[in-house]
Amino acid sequence: MDAATARPGAVRLAPTWGQRLRGLRRGAWRLTRNEPPVMIGIVIMSIMVFLAIFGPTLARTEYTRVDPVNRLLAPSAQHWFGTDTSGRDVFDRTIAGARLSLIVAGSVTLITTVIGTSLALVIGYVRVLDNILMRAVDGLLSFPTILLALALIALLGSSVQNVIIALSITGTAGKIRLIRGAVLLLRETAYVDAARAMGARMPRVLFIHIAPNTLGLVMVQATFTLASAILAEASLSFLGAGTPEFIPSWGNIVGTGQGYVQVAFWIAFFPGLFLTVTVLAVVLIGDALRDYLDPKLRGRIEREQA
Repeated sequence: MDAATARPGAVRLAPTWGQRLRGLRRGAWRLTRNEPPVMIGIVIMSIMVFLAIFGPTLARTEYTRVDPVNRLLAPSAQHWFGTDTSGRDVFDRTIAGARLSLIVAGSVTLITTVIGTSLALVIGYVRVLDNILMRAVDGLLSFPTILLALALIALLGSSVQNVIIALSITGTAGKIRLIRGAVLLLRETAYVDAARAMGARMPRVLFIHIAPNTLGLVMVQATFTLASAILAEASLSFLGAGTPEFIPSWGNIVGTGQGYVQVAFWIAFFPGLFLTVTVLAVVLIGDALRDYLDPKLRGRIEREQA
């Protein structure tokens, strides 16, 4: 029985995964067509993903090779973004750094979304686990994210994998707390009570009746997690606790040029610009998704677009 064909007075069943995904796909198309900032964000992210995939191939020089003779050269036709303190081409290092920054941010987003959502569904549904495990989550949230990530990297060592692990640990707690709040409301709904009364077991209730109704929240939160992870990775690399300096990322390139802003501003400016534009694009997409998926705002938006 479909929700749209339910008899009057009957319990309305929760939309299926397929119905949710089809609705989100249609909504995403309308949102992209009617909101220019969303289209701008998608175009920018498409360019950054292209650079992340093909950046090292597009590099015109061996961006890891040190060339002290040509150090601190200003932007020119030969070196579009100039050279850094070791004579390395800043343009090539910037587009190559897009790969590392987006790989770390994408991995952190995927890990925190899968683990955080899975744990939040169980914690929010089982009252005993909610009372116990949420205290551990509150403990993690009491530490500043960067300080906790710095402590974990100091313990594990500086590498790309350890940066992903550290940021995933710090980011999962916030994801659990947010989605758990939605699960607490959904477990008291009529269709969940009806499913339990019909003998549905907990995995079926969670996967069929509760999880699809958190999909919009998960998608919106994933975009902001991606933006936060890009900034967190750049911050760690800037502080020297992220990826090693010989592996280009936007954070450590900016860190390389921090002491030369007055004589060679281009070292920090261009990777910083790429970082800012990418985060802005993700936030534009996330804001538009949030406004569209929020029931209180959706009606107003659609009336304004009509």
